[in-house]
Amino acid sequence: MRHPLGWIAAGFGAGFSPWAPGTVGSLAALVPWWFLLRDLSLPVYLAVLVATFVLGCWAAHWTIRRTGIEDPSVVVWDEYVGMWIALILLPAGWPWVVAAFALFRLFDIWKPWPVSWADSKLHGGFGAMLDDAFAGLWALALLQLGAWLLSRFS
Repeated sequence: MRHPLGWIAAGFGAGFSPWAPGTVGSLAALVPWWFLLRDLSLPVYLAVLVATFVLGCWAAHWTIRRTGIEDPSVVVWDEYVGMWIALILLPAGWPWVVAAFALFRLFDIWKPWPVSWADSKLHGGFGAMLDDAFAGLWALALLQLGAWLLSRFS
C-alpha cells in the first residue's frame, strides 16, 4: 500500500481507520470538497468527478489485485467520489452537508437498486467504484428534491 495507487485507493490514509473506514472515508472526502471542489463551475466539477472516478477504478483495481480481496475495506476512494456526487449543486449551509453525508452513508449501507446490483454483479475496480457512485446519485436526487420542495413551499 506504499504505492501511490494504494494511497489513493485508501483515501490518503482514511481507509486505514480501524473502525468504520467507509464512514471515515466519507467524512474525509468533505475536506477536499470544502477547500477545492465546492466552488468549481458545474462543468469543471463534473470533469473532476469523471477523472477521479477513472483514477479510483485504476487504484481500486490495483489494490484488489495486490490484496486478493474483492472489495477490501481499505479502499475508500469510492466513498470520496460517491460523496462528491451527493454534494453536486448542494445548497449552502452545514445542514445540507450533514444531510448529504447521512443520505450517502444510508444508501451506501442499505444498497437500494441499482447500488445492490453494482455491488453484487460488477467486480474489480469498476464495480468497487460504481456502487458508491450509484449511492451518491440516490443521495443527490433526494437532496435536490428536498431543496426544490423547500424553495417551492417556503
